[in-house]
Amino acid sequence: MNPNLTLLHPYPFEKLTQLKNGITPPADKSPITLSIGEPAHETPQFIKDVLVENLGSISNYPTTKGIPKLRETIATWLENRFACKVNFETQVLPVNGTREALFSFAQCVIDSSKNPLVVMPNPFYQIYEGAALLAGAQPYFLNATVEHNYLPDFASVPVEVWQRCQLLYICSPANPSGTVMTEADFETVLKLAEKYDFVIASDECYSELYDDEANPPAGLLQVAYKMGNHDFKRCVVFHSLSKRSNCAGLRSGFVAGDAEILKNYFAYRTYHGCAMSLPTQYASIAAWQDEAHVLENRRLYREKFAAFVEILKDVCDIQKPPASFYIWLKTPISDTDFTRELFAQENVTVLAGSFLSREFKGVNPAANHVRIALVASLAECIEAANRIKRFIQTL
Repeated sequence: MNPNLTLLHPYPFEKLTQLKNGITPPADKSPITLSIGEPAHETPQFIKDVLVENLGSISNYPTTKGIPKLRETIATWLENRFACKVNFETQVLPVNGTREALFSFAQCVIDSSKNPLVVMPNPFYQIYEGAALLAGAQPYFLNATVEHNYLPDFASVPVEVWQRCQLLYICSPANPSGTVMTEADFETVLKLAEKYDFVIASDECYSELYDDEANPPAGLLQVAYKMGNHDFKRCVVFHSLSKRSNCAGLRSGFVAGDAEILKNYFAYRTYHGCAMSLPTQYASIAAWQDEAHVLENRRLYREKFAAFVEILKDVCDIQKPPASFYIWLKTPISDTDFTRELFAQENVTVLAGSFLSREFKGVNPAANHVRIALVASLAECIEAANRIKRFIQTL
């Protein structure tokens, strides 16, 4: 067996199951689950229709590179959304959701013979850590604390870390906090990558769930292009239809950026056996070509955030994030106690923040926080907020 498998931590939801083990919540309160970032809004009918219309093509082997029309559509979407010119032949690859790609990408780009570091935010999407460990690299965590607006402080990283860094994971809008990197933040990491010659993997799967219609979050390719890096050297972005279009089960996303990196990643993927099915590709084309359903999606989340925050603002320090569908809530007691007792008393499940982070340099930046995913219906989110309010008032 791969000895690095022993280095993997249990997944956050395994820890959550153990935390709740043996607890029987009140039977008179229906369960409300706000722990998992799984969209519950209806998948648009037109996407399902295209999927069904093309089921006949399921008998054909798909290619790893995907059909040209899909890559053209993705390139056009990137150009419209991020004001950058993208070559669909060399700078775009379809992937089966960002989770698969974020993991496999590290297996492709890491040279384990050179004592590599993979730098990542803390708290984080645990795939980053697992990808680094199984690629034979050591994770290096960037504590994202409230003092730095829950974003990594890139300026505080020692030079010797950047010298060993082969891959930097960034996530904007951030999971779990929903904070957004500024263009200046992107410029900082682009300059660091150029100086120390490492690859940036920018997880942007929440980029289309934002509050202010006039100010969509910036992206890595957008800023690189503005800086004159038209080849997107050392840059790869990861996007998905899961959150944007409520198509989590479709397993459809893409990577885009540096053509030379993607050439090698494509070679890796031809052996990886991860080509996207043709019905999924056709449904994805339809999804990337339509923005009306994404506008409606944002409206629904905006409605839930407004109601949720309004109910809780008098009993805790709660902020509506600029993007994502998460509330990153500071807790008056330990995050694990808060999570366990909220479930025990109110039958509401949230995720303990410390399950999403590691203690690093004597600090666990997610301690005394819980992640609340506003993925349930508006009525359930309102009910959950009232139960959480009642629970907090008992503390």
